[in-house]
Amino acid sequence: MMFRMRNRRRQSALTLIELLVVMVILVILAGSITFYVANKADQARVSRAKSDLQTLSTALEAYNNAMAEFPTTEQGLRALVVAEGLDTDKAAKWHNGGGPFVQRKNFADPWGHEYQYVSPGADGHDYDIICLGADGRQGGTSAKDQDISVWDLDGAKKQ
Repeated sequence: MMFRMRNRRRQSALTLIELLVVMVILVILAGSITFYVANKADQARVSRAKSDLQTLSTALEAYNNAMAEFPTTEQGLRALVVAEGLDTDKAAKWHNGGGPFVQRKNFADPWGHEYQYVSPGADGHDYDIICLGADGRQGGTSAKDQDISVWDLDGAKKQ
């Protein structure tokens, strides 16, 4: 009778190898889930950058409608928020035309780098707004490091 009890105990216990197999499976699952979530976070940042570029483009068009010109490179995107350095007539146009044209005061992309604004832009555009991606440098090979131009967006106006 005693022998049968010992045998039952051995059968109900897990061996060290079985525990290690279960732990390896759990580590693999946790690693794949972490990779998936990190990838989705990068995709969300890219989507937010594209949305920001579209919003800034719309604000620049409103600025152009009010002022009959786009901000200079020196004025930058800050011209959408404050009417600094404008003569009296232009300041009145800015205020009467709907300024400020955006409510944000920070023009940083989702990775904390400033959006690049240039006027006139390349390829005959009146301006360019570019997000330099996660690396904050021109170029980039991975999806999160690639530059995003306002003119590369779906539905961007072609001039």
